[in-house]
Amino acid sequence: MIMIKNPSLAGSEGDGALRLSYLNFYPGNNYNLHSVYFSYDSYFSKLHGGAGIYLADDYLGGIINDFRGGLSYAYFLQAGKDLFIHAGLSASIYHRGFNFANAILPDQIDPLGGVTIPSSELLASPGKTVFDIGAGFLFISGKYSGGFSINHLAEPDLSTTGSSNERLKRKLLIHLSGDFSVSKLQNLNIRPLTCIEVQSGFINAGAGAAIESKYLAINAVILGDNGKNLNIQTGFSFNIGRIAVYYNYRFNALAGNKFMPFSLLHQTGLAFSLNNVEKRNTI
Repeated sequence: MIMIKNPSLAGSEGDGALRLSYLNFYPGNNYNLHSVYFSYDSYFSKLHGGAGIYLADDYLGGIINDFRGGLSYAYFLQAGKDLFIHAGLSASIYHRGFNFANAILPDQIDPLGGVTIPSSELLASPGKTVFDIGAGFLFISGKYSGGFSINHLAEPDLSTTGSSNERLKRKLLIHLSGDFSVSKLQNLNIRPLTCIEVQSGFINAGAGAAIESKYLAINAVILGDNGKNLNIQTGFSFNIGRIAVYYNYRFNALAGNKFMPFSLLHQTGLAFSLNNVEKRNTI
């Protein structure tokens, strides 16, 4: 999902890759919060960089549905003997739709028992569609890489009433990672990573690592935010030729309030390598 967060990573792996991802938030609490992501990106020599397309759908409680679709492009530049810079841009359409068929309004609630239907209040909203843009940079030097991006540059307004509270605030992401060989004989690598996200006063930071062999990889990441929450995410992936299957689970180890559930999310998905291109030394 990183291409959605930083467009400069489009095509950075060289081979064309199609990725599918499903997330279930706060499982076991009947909140009905789900997200689905789809993306495809690849390196294109005629574009002197990478390009990709992505679709995302956030289903929030059966009432709000946020749909996004966009394009990303990254220009690859060799700035030195062992220094490469990717500059990326993304353009997307963001649509927020509403479905009040299952909504329960205050005048439907009978204090003596159950819910009365219908309500005297009618809710209807045509939804809102806005245009959004993002930008990012990626630096690669030897075994190290890092980048930063800013999304929601236009701060699009998703409200139907003009309320400033519904604007998508700019989101800053900074990420660093490495790629080190532990055993060339066993094809074993370790990839440490760290990142920080800032959006409208909310700060979320994480650090961890992934250990990868030819067919199996496992990862663990510790995440903390300025709401005094400490979360841990662990996962694994199987790589069988051109197909990779992965799963992640995040849980709350320390909560800043008593309302935070223990299980935060399940994530699972597939990645397909669709075509092979000649990998350059620049990737």
